[in-house]
Parts: sequence; structure tokens; C-alpha cells
Amino acid sequence: TNVIVMAATNRPDVLDPALLRPGRFDRRVTIDVPDMKQREEILGVHVKKKPLDKDIDLAEIARKTPGVSGADLANIANEAAIYAARRDKQKIGQADFHEAVEKVALGPERKSHVLNDKEKKITAYHEAGHALLSHLLENCNPVHKVSIVSRGMAGGVTWSLPLEDKHLHSVSDFLDDIAMSLGGRMAEKIVFGDVTTGAESDLKHANGLARRMITEFGMGRELTNQVFGSSEGSGFLGRSSAEGQRSEQTKLLFATAPS
Repeated sequence: TNVIVMAATNRPDVLDPALLRPGRFDRRVTIDVPDMKQREEILGVHVKKKPLDKDIDLAEIARKTPGVSGADLANIANEAAIYAARRDKQKIGQADFHEAVEKVALGPERKSHVLNDKEKKITAYHEAGHALLSHLLENCNPVHKVSIVSRGMAGGVTWSLPLEDKHLHSVSDFLDDIAMSLGGRMAEKIVFGDVTTGAESDLKHANGLARRMITEFGMGRELTNQVFGSSEGSGFLGRSSAEGQRSEQTKLLFATAPS
């Protein structure tokens, strides 16, 4: 008697329904990613025992980390301390936090990955294409940083940040995001008359977003107000087997839908 069992999961969709019957795990507490104010407070917890410069502005760091989890914020605080230690500094400065945020958000710099002059030029125009569209399109986030220094598997990076946390997204938001993602490849084609493999991650992002618009958000032009779920995996793994629910005609629409 009086036994309380608590559990946590980031995949509630795979739980056996028997566990969720009344009298068992019958209360759910949903934990979403923190908003800007919460991120600032979480950072405050993780830097309590760390020596900080007087110029530290945790609110600025919180603004630069939309969608970041509490664990990522802890990682940022630790990375900032490491950057400060490498420079033989006694206290952690704002610049250390900025570098830590970039490492967590974009991946570590690959200074050993040296591009030749031609690749540098292609990468520069590629990133300029992203930055130009991000600046010109009304629904894109403002450009925060453009770099042709390799990070992770990317040859360069165009980093855009929202002015505030956003929870609802419109069709126009998604279409501008897709256009911005393809801006790098289009810049290559316009300037050099050819395209490279540098747009691999951009294409994955644009295609994935377009598919979610149609299958999850009901934003397709031909398949409006319908939800199809994911066709990958099986129901046993928590993924809907939507492939069997689509007719051949619907599958053709997925392949040819303008959205």
C-alpha cells in the first residue's frame, strides 16, 4: 500500500496501453523544452559553482539557444568552462559562452579540414545564398553568423536565430524556410553553372520539412487537412504504418505535390 511509482520516457507513444490504465501510470506530466526565461534560470543553476566574469549576461545566452534542452544548457556551461581553462583564464567570460553555444549548436570547428581555393569560393557563395535569402524573405529568422569554417560535417554554416521563442508556424514560415535551405545550391548554380554535394544536409532538411507539412500538418495543396503520419517503421516501434493506408493515387500525389 501507498507505493508510488514514477517513470520518465521521451517515447510515450511506444508504451503498452495496459500501463496507462486507471490505477497504474494514470497521471502524466509533460515536460517541454524550456522557454527563454526558463533557459536563463537553468543556466543560473549550472554556473552557481563556476567563477564568472562581471560581464556575463545569461539572458543573452538564453536568447541564442531556442529549443535547447536543460541537458544541452548544462553542456554549454561546462564547455564554456573548458574554453576558459584552455586560455588560462581564472574566470569564464561571455566570449567563452558564445563559443560554447556555437559548438553545441553547430558542432566543433574542424580547423584541420582545409579547403582549396576553389572549394572556399564555392562554399562562400553557397553560404551567401543562404544568408541573402534569410535576410530578404519575410518569414525567415535573422542571420546571426555566416562562416566558411568547417563545423561537424558541414563545409560552412549560416546560422539564423529567432528574435523570440516561437511555438506556432504557418505555411509561409515553412515555405520561406525551405527556400532559404535551397538558397545555397541555387547560388552555386547561378554563379558556377553547376552544383556540388555541399547541399546534402540542406536537401534533407527541405525534403523532410516538406514531407512533414503534408503528412503531419495537413498543409499540402492537393492533400489538404489530412494527416498521414510516417511511413517508416512499424506500429510496434511506435511509428504508424501509414504506407498501407495510402492508395496508389495518393502515393503519386505525395511524389508530385507542389508543396
